[in-house]
Amino acid sequence: QLQLVESGGGLVQPGGSLRLSCAASGFTLEDYHIAWFRQAPGKEREGVSCISSSGAITNYADSEKGRFTISRDNAKKMVYLQTNSLKPEDTAVYYCAARFYSCSAFMDQYGYWGQGTQVTVSS
Repeated sequence: QLQLVESGGGLVQPGGSLRLSCAASGFTLEDYHIAWFRQAPGKEREGVSCISSSGAITNYADSEKGRFTISRDNAKKMVYLQTNSLKPEDTAVYYCAARFYSCSAFMDQYGYWGQGTQVTVSS
């Protein structure tokens, strides 16, 4: 059974950093493209970043470029999102999601999701 489990969220002050992790099990991670989405209270879920199955291609939402870095270790079955220079508007539940064919910015094209990890940026 394909499973994704996020961790690494927490409370951080503005300007701080967190490293989010997504642990994969039950499938061959290197066959899948992995994205990070986030959902703030009262808002729609939005795409943050995506990494291709090999790790060779990454993309980011404009507001995250230069602050967030996505990476993966297929041998360890892990995907990471390094978040730096965090702002209060980054506060959200962060989810990882898997898709077989390619990266997509549209959440309805991902069939597999984790349960999310809360990131709160506040002083």
